[in-house]
Amino acid sequence: MGDWRTDPTFAMCRALVDGADLASFAGGPFDIRAVTATIRPETIDGAVLDGLPWGNFPHGEDAREAVRLLRTKDGSARSAMGVLIGMCADDSRAAAALAVPFLIRIATDPHHPHRTAALGGLAAPARARYFGVASRAELLLHRPGPRHDDYDDYGVEVTGYPAGWSVAAARAAITAGTPLLLPLLDDFDPAVRIDASYALATAADPGHTVRAAFATRFAKEQDPMVLAAMILATAETTRAHPHPPATAWIREVWQDPAQAPEVRLAAAIGWLCLTDEPAPDALHTAIDVLATEERARAMEALPWMAAVGGNEPGLLRCVRCMLHPEHPEPYSDDPWSPGR
Repeated sequence: MGDWRTDPTFAMCRALVDGADLASFAGGPFDIRAVTATIRPETIDGAVLDGLPWGNFPHGEDAREAVRLLRTKDGSARSAMGVLIGMCADDSRAAAALAVPFLIRIATDPHHPHRTAALGGLAAPARARYFGVASRAELLLHRPGPRHDDYDDYGVEVTGYPAGWSVAAARAAITAGTPLLLPLLDDFDPAVRIDASYALATAADPGHTVRAAFATRFAKEQDPMVLAAMILATAETTRAHPHPPATAWIREVWQDPAQAPEVRLAAAIGWLCLTDEPAPDALHTAIDVLATEERARAMEALPWMAAVGGNEPGLLRCVRCMLHPEHPEPYSDDPWSPGR
C-alpha cells in the first residue's frame, strides 16, 4: 500500500486534528457515506468503478485495483480480498467501505468464480473494534451512528479519518444490497449461508425483514453450524433493533436439549448479549457440558467466533469473558498474541 499521507483525505484529517468542525465535511467529497450512497449494486459496471473518487480516501487506489481484479476475474481472489481485509485489520476502512457495493454484486453472481471470497470479506468494513471483543457489553453491538457535530463511539481510524463514517457507509451499502443478499440464505453451500447471515446482520432492519428471513431459514435448516449462525445473526440484528419476542425465543433455544450443541451454545452467547439478567444456573450447566475444546474449535467456522481471537477458541473466550471474567487469559508463547 502507498503512503496514506499522500492521499487528499490527509488534508481533511489534519484539519480535524487542528480543530476543524467535522460537520463541515459532512456530505462532501471526502465523506465516504455520501460517496457510497451514490452507488447501487444492481447498476454497477466498469464506468461506475472508474468514475468514483477512490483517491479521496486513504489507500483508495489500492482498493480500486483490488475491486478491478475481482470484477475482471484476473489474478488471485485471495490476494485481492487480502488487500481490502488488510485495510480493515489496519483500522483504515474508508476505501474498503467504498468497495462493498462491488463486492455485493460479485457475491450475488452465481457464475462468478470469486463470489465466495467477495462474500466472505464484504462485511469486514461494516464492523469496527470487534476483533478480540468477547464481553456481554460489546459482542454483537452496533454502536450509535455518527453525529455531525462530534465523533461517535468509534473514534478515528489510524489515518485520522472518522471511523464511524466508514462503518456507516459499509452498513448502508449492505442495507441497500439486502434484496440481493437475502437469497443467499438459501444457497446450496453452507459456508455461503453462514457468510450471508454474517453480512446481513449488519444491515439496518427497522421493519424486521432480515430477522424474519433468518427465522425462515432456521425453520428449514439442517446444518447445525448454519443454525448456529442464524442464531448469532438474529441476536446481532436484535441488539441493533430490540425485539423482546426474539430475545425470548433465543432463550428457549439454549434451554432446548433437542437442539444441537452448537446451536444451544450460540443461543447462550446471543442471549447473554441481549440481556442484563444474571446467567442462570441452567445456562452455566449447559455451557459446562457442551463447550468442549473440540466443539469450540469447530465453531471457529462461524465468523463471529473467529473474530473473537485471542489465545483460545472464540467460543471459550466468550464463555470466560462473559461468565468467568476473573479467570486470566491463557498464556501463549507467541510474542504477537493479544495476551502478551
